[in-house]
Amino acid sequence: MFKNYLKIAWRNLWKNKGYSAINIGGLAIGMTCFLLIVTFIKNELSYDTYHEKADNIYRIVHHGSEDNLEDRWVWGNAPVGPALKADFSEVVEKVQFSGRSDILLQYNERSFQEGNTFYVDETVFNIFSWPLLSGNPKTALEAPYSIVLTESTAKKYFGNEDPMGKAMDGIGGRANDGIYTVTGVMKDVPANSHFSFDALMSMSSFYQTRPGIFEAWGYVDFYTYFLVTDNFDQHAFQAKMPDFLKRNRPAEDAEYYYDLSFEPLKNVYLNSEAARQPGITGSLSNIYIFAIIGLFILIIACINFMNLATARSLERAKEVGVRKVIGADKKGLRYQFLGESMLMVFMASLIGLALVMACLPGMRQITGKLFLTSEVFSTASLSIYFGMALITGLLAGSYPAFILSNFKPSRVLKGVFRTSQKGSNLRKGLVIFQFSLSIALIASTVIVYFQLGFMLDKNLGFDREQQLVIDFNWDGEVLDNMETVKSEFMSLPQVVSVAGSRTVPGGHFPAAGTEIETFEGDMEHFEPFLYEIDFDFIPHYEIEVVAGRPYSSEFVTDSLSAMVVNESAARSFGYANAADIIGKRFEQWGREGTIIGVVKDFNYLSLHQKVAPLTLRYSQFGKYLSLKIKSDNMQQAITDIERKWAEIAPHRPFLYSFLDESFNTQYESDFRFKNLFTLFSFLAILIACLGLLGLATYSAVQRTKEIGIRKVLGAEVSSIVTLLSKDFMKLVFIAILIATPFSWYAMNKWLNVYAYQIEINWWVFLLSGGIALAIAVATVSFHAFKAAKANPVKSLRTE
Repeated sequence: MFKNYLKIAWRNLWKNKGYSAINIGGLAIGMTCFLLIVTFIKNELSYDTYHEKADNIYRIVHHGSEDNLEDRWVWGNAPVGPALKADFSEVVEKVQFSGRSDILLQYNERSFQEGNTFYVDETVFNIFSWPLLSGNPKTALEAPYSIVLTESTAKKYFGNEDPMGKAMDGIGGRANDGIYTVTGVMKDVPANSHFSFDALMSMSSFYQTRPGIFEAWGYVDFYTYFLVTDNFDQHAFQAKMPDFLKRNRPAEDAEYYYDLSFEPLKNVYLNSEAARQPGITGSLSNIYIFAIIGLFILIIACINFMNLATARSLERAKEVGVRKVIGADKKGLRYQFLGESMLMVFMASLIGLALVMACLPGMRQITGKLFLTSEVFSTASLSIYFGMALITGLLAGSYPAFILSNFKPSRVLKGVFRTSQKGSNLRKGLVIFQFSLSIALIASTVIVYFQLGFMLDKNLGFDREQQLVIDFNWDGEVLDNMETVKSEFMSLPQVVSVAGSRTVPGGHFPAAGTEIETFEGDMEHFEPFLYEIDFDFIPHYEIEVVAGRPYSSEFVTDSLSAMVVNESAARSFGYANAADIIGKRFEQWGREGTIIGVVKDFNYLSLHQKVAPLTLRYSQFGKYLSLKIKSDNMQQAITDIERKWAEIAPHRPFLYSFLDESFNTQYESDFRFKNLFTLFSFLAILIACLGLLGLATYSAVQRTKEIGIRKVLGAEVSSIVTLLSKDFMKLVFIAILIATPFSWYAMNKWLNVYAYQIEINWWVFLLSGGIALAIAVATVSFHAFKAAKANPVKSLRTE
């Protein structure tokens, strides 16, 4: 009997190839999307979970303001770590990383500037599970000027040679120049880490050159992690912090607000709201968005599958009647229809798995993540996948199995049977649901595109076009001859202007404890961000001066006792009118003097954040040269600049970037979100169209004789197409009314992650509804036209 059912099922599938392809293909696409989204979400949730002690690792968050939640950093002072370990038995071990350091490493003829290195305590391998392939994890980073390389970094310098004990020249690191000894080689940091590195250098190297900062509670340069006992109570520990800070902070710092909180390691990638992260962060809201989209895609695919199965089953009503007349029972018919449904779902599942394999390279390119086959086809993922397939097969087969098997043969064979009003309303409700989601996704996609376009096109308040930035990494020879270097570059006809600075917009910069005179004459303490620049920086970047003047070499005191601030800094010190802060006294990092100028707020941070208070301080201590280029042949200009650099600094590699490109790297995760969102939105809409096609098919089957009679009576094809389409158009209009407020609310919430955002205009929803309507008309009209063109004789033959 089973063999007979299988044979009939296969014959039915083969007989109706188009229907089978749409039904199986739609479900396969839906299941593919679902599995890919599940894989993406699992990857996002897996960050930092590979550490054996991950449940017991926490990170310090430093608070610079009691009221401003944005003034929370994970980048903070050094003494807090040792003090916590000394005061509390719950803290088993601590480890501190210096802020990311750039260093030029050389071995024989090979030299590379490593921009992804940290100075770190020797305890790092006691806390984090980064296994060493060579070296002793307890002592590898104990001695000054010792270095541990990742496996890929070691390969880059030493090839197949054993690097252990080898000496490498280090130039321009925070610990100044030195000879580093390779004391360990570790496996590359897994991709699902909230930060990564290519080399670790001993913190004692850094300490030898700047021991004072390791005792300074006001100096910011460290990331602090600590390992706790199994019975650690985070809330109870947090309650001890006020007394802890009273005991340990110096009296001269006590007048400034400072507090601590703590983040579990497993939360730092997705749940941290603190600034100055050591690496990439994810978005929990984006995970929710993709989870909802994935679930909706699967639901839509299942609905389509059931609608198409329903439409097709009615064509087999007479088959059911004949089989019941010759003795078939309800149980056998139910098994057959359920079996056919399960066969189609099984085929769709296999096709879905093949599509997942085919889509993995594209997913890696879109998301920037390496998805391993073992991750995609893990036991948990496949269990969810085939569980959903089983449920879909049972639901899709339930209508023909339990409804058609109950038809009375006498009525079916006479052609007297109709579906219930409840069934009709359910199908209409499902179409409204599908297209409400589709319209919301279309509107959301349009808003995402406009927001990201707005970020790229917004006037940031400085000139970022054709700015070539050379990274010379604090090189002493370049710094000592800076004016000569700039003159040499200015001799090139393609170079319009040159400026030096410690950072550039979009780059890394410090904060500085600063006191500025208030209206009342008191000195108020604050910690604004700091740009260290030369005389040419402000005019070079065309930053507008709104009060006072910029730095000038004509004033000797500008290099010794002057400061420029931005509008936000002036407001933070109580000066609503920027001109009122001109001439006020300041103290900052050992320098005293007066404010000489205020620049208009410019977006030196990404548009996720508002412009924060900034001080611009003259300094000859820099890391970057910015060259404004004007040339019709940019490649030739780069070649000429590189040749000039080889003359100026033959000992340094020519490391350059274009400012607009490097600034926009801050939006990589946003553009990946856009690509994923667009892809899955398109597929959801495609699957919804297949569902509408299924309902159009069903409607046409139900009204076959009506269409035949109308054609015999002289009805035009266009009027029949309109007749079959107008009911569906009503459903789409209802979907527009439902989707508009829902998508408006959802996208307003999404836009809140940006400090600078577009306004959501009404025409976005009108456009989205129009697109959905056009898609619906095209989908329904295709089948309606086919039904209207059919020979009426065939439809009336059975009357």
